[in-house]
Amino acid sequence: MATPTILNDRYQLEQTLGTGGMALVYKAKDLMLERSVAIKVLREDLSTDMSFRDRFRQEARAAANLSHPNIVTVHDFGLDQGHLFIVMEYVPGTDLKTRIREKERFSIQETLELMIQACQGVGYAHRAGLVHCDIKPHNMLVSPDGRLKVTDFGIARALASISPEERSEVVWGSPHYFSPEQAAGLPPSPASDVYSLGVILYEMLTGQLPFNAADAEELARMHREMQPISPRAINPLIPLQLDEIILKVLSKEPSARYRTADQLGHLLLGLYESDPSLQKSLFFLHEGAHVPPAIAVPEMSVPTAQPPSLIPLPNEENGYYAAPEEEAEDNSKKIDWGTWLLGLLAFAALFGLIPFWLYVYMNLRP
Repeated sequence: MATPTILNDRYQLEQTLGTGGMALVYKAKDLMLERSVAIKVLREDLSTDMSFRDRFRQEARAAANLSHPNIVTVHDFGLDQGHLFIVMEYVPGTDLKTRIREKERFSIQETLELMIQACQGVGYAHRAGLVHCDIKPHNMLVSPDGRLKVTDFGIARALASISPEERSEVVWGSPHYFSPEQAAGLPPSPASDVYSLGVILYEMLTGQLPFNAADAEELARMHREMQPISPRAINPLIPLQLDEIILKVLSKEPSARYRTADQLGHLLLGLYESDPSLQKSLFFLHEGAHVPPAIAVPEMSVPTAQPPSLIPLPNEENGYYAAPEEEAEDNSKKIDWGTWLLGLLAFAALFGLIPFWLYVYMNLRP
């Protein structure tokens, strides 16, 4: 069945932006709001699958609740003439995979600037209780001004709905970028997304993937069993600290990685800000922009959703503590009234007894 030129009497398809195994992506015009949008029209066989429709509807609703500058906004979804579709924000530019093919190897600065943004977007979703399941550079759009947005959260799954005992014959994710647990058919977690972010980091800095094979089955085995070559062995310009971060992210066991994208993002941001050789020119690092503080995040379970880009500030209530310098400064301003009172009493006692002993001495003299 041919795709209609207008969906739901509202979205007029204008041009094809891309194709994939599951869908076609179009640039379209929202006739009601008179704005450009991107529409992903799913394969016809998926659109007729009732169980898939229900799952897609749930995931699209969850994705529509995500509002973050580094996530492509979901505006709408529906079914028209047997075609299941999802309406998203239109982002001019290109996907990160295309840029990787063009550049082959990125500078340390550009890699950090783009991946910090990716971590902020994916980390926000993790705090909202969603796992992307298919993190790859194809799903990251980069605008001409350097803004990165993560897309395709339409296949995200709510963490609360996943049973720890669940196993699946369906492997979520792309073979080059999925985690060892996904390769084994286990349910993905935020740490699975972190692994995929590590694969992208590796690819951007070295110009090659940590694992490559002719078929998906061999790739899955390599993700589960093989250790990657140190990225610094391929590109000596990579700082030692960044090399260690990437290798930790690519650990086989989820518990050995950073648990959420926020944790990885904080470390990358701290590395970026501590290197004086990097030119701090990206707009999201300009003075006045809200950027999560570069602090170490303790190992914890994924909390509930928070407003966009808000990271808890350090205090005792939410599990963080003030720096020692701040505590010392606060303590120095406090007045110890107990010590002052004891001192005054001692002073009064001392100088009150001197006249008494003089009186006794004068009266007892022969």
